[in-house]
Amino acid sequence: MLNQAVLVGRIVRDPELKETENGNKLAKITLAVPRSFKNSDGEYETDFISCVLWKGVAESTVEYCKHGDLVGVKGRIQTRTVELEENEKKQLVEVVAEKVTFLSSKSREKDTD
Repeated sequence: MLNQAVLVGRIVRDPELKETENGNKLAKITLAVPRSFKNSDGEYETDFISCVLWKGVAESTVEYCKHGDLVGVKGRIQTRTVELEENEKKQLVEVVAEKVTFLSSKSREKDTD
């Protein structure tokens, strides 16, 4: 069996480092990944893919990446069920990152102080 995903996209919002109750560090990012084909209206659509990063991968990504940066993510697809209000359950699909490659930063204005 094989469960492997490779994505290249832009980070939708600044990643934030969090810590679980047992002390593991984690960050969640959403990647905007444009599709390689046009839809029936002749436009390229974009998929927004949730990624979970753990430990050192999470720390490095939070330290070096910001909204708009282009990154590559290699990992595995994971599904999990979360319970909402009134015993309603929702199935989530996310990529658990094994490796994040920093490809480029979006241009930023430099301080001139």
